[in-house]
Amino acid sequence: MSRPFSPVQIYNSFLKIIPYAGTTFGVVLGTIILGMALAILLFAQKQSKKRWVRAIADGYINIIRCTPSIVLLFIVYYGIPKIALAAFDVNLNFSSKIIYVIISLSLIYAASLAEVIRSAYLALGRAQYEAALAIGLTPLQAVRRVMLPQGIVVALPNLGNSLISLFKEGSLAFTIGLIDMMGAGNLIISRNYGAYSLETYLALAVIYWSLTLIIEQIFLKLEKHYSKGRRSLDAA
Repeated sequence: MSRPFSPVQIYNSFLKIIPYAGTTFGVVLGTIILGMALAILLFAQKQSKKRWVRAIADGYINIIRCTPSIVLLFIVYYGIPKIALAAFDVNLNFSSKIIYVIISLSLIYAASLAEVIRSAYLALGRAQYEAALAIGLTPLQAVRRVMLPQGIVVALPNLGNSLISLFKEGSLAFTIGLIDMMGAGNLIISRNYGAYSLETYLALAVIYWSLTLIIEQIFLKLEKHYSKGRRSLDAA
């Protein structure tokens, strides 16, 4: 006999899922750190004068874009332990699942972030960098004081979209047994023998909708704040 829809169960599921938000945020934070490092490396490769170096970066980005996120997650989860065992005789079967999730999401995030950085760089043009050098700034100062502040303004909308996508992609972590918010929701459904599935998924949807709205508002405020000087220059 099917159970009637229970709005109260949405609230109950919400309270049970929220404590696992820390795991979800941990995945996102780890992915941002590792993904940013990989993205900077990919961007540097794409700016190389050597054709084969650029080809490696382009090939990587194209392969990642063509690979479904869940497929890449399973490749990393099952592949890394086998490679470690075969090449280094190291058993990684008992390592934390969050590591595999962060690695797989970082590979995806780096590919999109590298394109965001490249787009911002192309939007600014090399002329500003050369002008900064001409007035006596060092290359590092030119990047830090001229290119980076303007580049952030250009990249902010795409960075916000990438972060939202990262939160949503992170919900796949439960497929390898990591208990994040999505995993907690599926545990609730299992413990209820499949009952209240709709209510539980609605609770998850509300959480992810709320996170998305918060991220959007944060990036809109950042964009508005950092674009003040840019608008003044454009008006002049």
